[in-house]
Amino acid sequence: MQAFVFSLFFIFGGITSLNDVIIPKLKELFTLSYTQAMLVQVCFFAAYAVIGIPGARLVQRIGYMRGAVAGLGLMMAGCLLFIPASQTAAYPLFLGALFVLASGVVIVQVVANPLISMLGRPETTHSRLTFAQAFNSLGTTIFPYFGAILILGALAGQSAEGLSGAALDAYRTSESRAIVNGYLGLAAAIAVVAGVVWLFRNSLKGETHAASAGLAGLDLLGQWRFGLGALCIFLYVGAEVSIGSLIVSYLSAVMGLAEADAGKLIAWYWGGAMLGRFVGSAVLRVVRPGLVLAGVAVGAILLLILSTQSSGALAGYSLLAVGLMNAIMFPTIFSLACEGLGARSADGSGIINVAIVGGAVIPLLTGLIVDASGAIATGLMLPAACYAVIAWYGARTARA
Repeated sequence: MQAFVFSLFFIFGGITSLNDVIIPKLKELFTLSYTQAMLVQVCFFAAYAVIGIPGARLVQRIGYMRGAVAGLGLMMAGCLLFIPASQTAAYPLFLGALFVLASGVVIVQVVANPLISMLGRPETTHSRLTFAQAFNSLGTTIFPYFGAILILGALAGQSAEGLSGAALDAYRTSESRAIVNGYLGLAAAIAVVAGVVWLFRNSLKGETHAASAGLAGLDLLGQWRFGLGALCIFLYVGAEVSIGSLIVSYLSAVMGLAEADAGKLIAWYWGGAMLGRFVGSAVLRVVRPGLVLAGVAVGAILLLILSTQSSGALAGYSLLAVGLMNAIMFPTIFSLACEGLGARSADGSGIINVAIVGGAVIPLLTGLIVDASGAIATGLMLPAACYAVIAWYGARTARA
């Protein structure tokens, strides 16, 4: 059962990280500003706000395993929608396909987070969830590397600038086929996983769900630990996604790299998170989770300051190292917020997934700051502010 859950973390992590690769691709194809390019993240993460609570209710009604199949099916549909998006070479259709894909990811996450918490002793939940998130990071490490080769490889010698009319449409259609090919491969892989999960749809015994109180569990926000935890999930995801979305452009500027080469380095950002989660799962067994959370949040702030106040390789690799600091943040905030929810875990997971909409809001604000200031380094100060709030939350829960 744990192997199945780990595979879910791997899949939705990898799919989410591919946004960091297609953003520079779509930015070039459609000659977008940073703000317009960040609409990729807006549409993807807006699904968490729209689908989070309905997804939790669906899981309560049909169970965890069938809920996972429903989410995987929706993810497959989203991948297939890239075909008409490419054929019409229309940016809004790409955004729509990403929203459908993300809707499936949301449902899978509603299943995966509480399910891994159930598969073991309560006192090791922090460690176990962090270990599971390491497989999420394995996906986010592998997918961008090969995605950069497949999707960004052609950008070096071609450009949409200077083209117009039929020539521009033909160029966009041709170049977007690389995106389609990648997502068609994903659709096939997801179909296999969904089929395997369906075979074991009745394997989870003793599954119980409490009926939602209040407005689909929104009453849980009145509990300080959960309410502030949901806010920190909003800020953390926003900060992580903002940095990931800007990595290609930032590394190209400070290190003089071609976009395809900069795209490959995204794997270092997410790979740091993967390494940190394996290490963090052990550290969290001996150190209070709140203290660990506060420490890594402060570390992320210091790395962002170092990156934005330097240049060259130091600026580039110090930004990539923020991934190591991100490693334990999501699972630790999630488990700190959801401690003691018991049969209301599905409600809590649904609300937490709504909070992931920070991945839509914070990157858009970051893009606006970059466009207004003309400097990516200035935009990175917003993620730094997000980490400051997370550090405070970790310190407060450590004292509770």
